[in-house]
Amino acid sequence: MSGTVIVAAFDVDGTLTRRDTFLPFLWRLAGPGLVLRVARCTPALLAYAAGKRSKTAAKSAVIEVMFAGLTPEQLQVHGRAHALALLRDGLKPEGRARLEWHQRQGHQVALVSASPDTYVRALGELLGADAALCTRIERGADGQYGIAGENCVGDEKVRRLWAWTPRSAVKELYAYGNSSGDHALLAAADHAHFRSFGAPL
Repeated sequence: MSGTVIVAAFDVDGTLTRRDTFLPFLWRLAGPGLVLRVARCTPALLAYAAGKRSKTAAKSAVIEVMFAGLTPEQLQVHGRAHALALLRDGLKPEGRARLEWHQRQGHQVALVSASPDTYVRALGELLGADAALCTRIERGADGQYGIAGENCVGDEKVRRLWAWTPRSAVKELYAYGNSSGDHALLAAADHAHFRSFGAPL
């Protein structure tokens, strides 16, 4: 790459964090009613498993059920509380240390996640990240929530990254991931770290 900016892109779930963050967030929203709400998501999940529904559509259906009845303000409160909980004891020490190392070097840091902006943006702000590129949630005219655009996974992570900072402006890209959903991002990087914060691939 021939630009001037050095970027560090971090996946969130299982990379920066100790474990998945989405299910605990749904539990925060639904509490004891989670099981009943999950049951209502079963048709969408079965359709996805059968190849009759895209991952984005299935996830959007889950969000519609799980976020139902909540105002944007309530979601914002829940999202920030979840982000604060992650910051307190949900991050891998080595992941946070690596992120802070990039910040000390003056690199641009981005969280790139399939998890919803409901809390990923708040987590990015708390960590001092320059961007939180994640699955965007919108509320329709009917009051129902769903995904705006595409689920931020796979090739979409790369597309969103270059939309934020054009590839031509990037001198070096560091990328950190832990799953198949990060492979495209890692493939685009000059320094790719898969389930590691040490020597790049």
